Amino acid sequence: MSTEIERKFLVDGKPWGESVGTHFSQGYLNRDKERTVRVRICGDRAFLTVKGLTTGATRSEFEYEIPVPDARELLKLADGPVVEKRRHLITHNNATWEVDEFLGENAGLVVAEIELESEDDPFARPPWLGREVTGDPRYFNSNLAAHPYAAW
Repeated sequence: MSTEIERKFLVDGKPWGESVGTHFSQGYLNRDKERTVRVRICGDRAFLTVKGLTTGATRSEFEYEIPVPDARELLKLADGPVVEKRRHLITHNNATWEVDEFLGENAGLVVAEIELESEDDPFARPPWLGREVTGDPRYFNSNLAAHPYAAW
């Protein structure tokens, strides 16, 4: 079984500078609390991902690469609107941060995530890191599909 341990924070400023990042389109085939099934196209690759119930900052995760044309068809079956974002990878003190700049109905929201080996792993906080939102379900991408940031 694969396990994802991830902490999520709001971002102050624009730490990616002039970087273009990678465009992501993702939709949810299932958004149940106990399990989510996501289809994602990122750049020229696509994935089908199943995630289990989140406990703290940990959950099971199974991800499989699929053909992009299949992903486009699966996105048409999404439960709610497709979430659009631009991902920037930023290295700070030898740690890679995934900074997501949301687009469309979620424009204005910028979130940074770091994957860890355990929930209590120490890490250096970049100066642009804001409030932690790891446990706040409003910031789950699956919730942003149903309840866009613009409607908060």
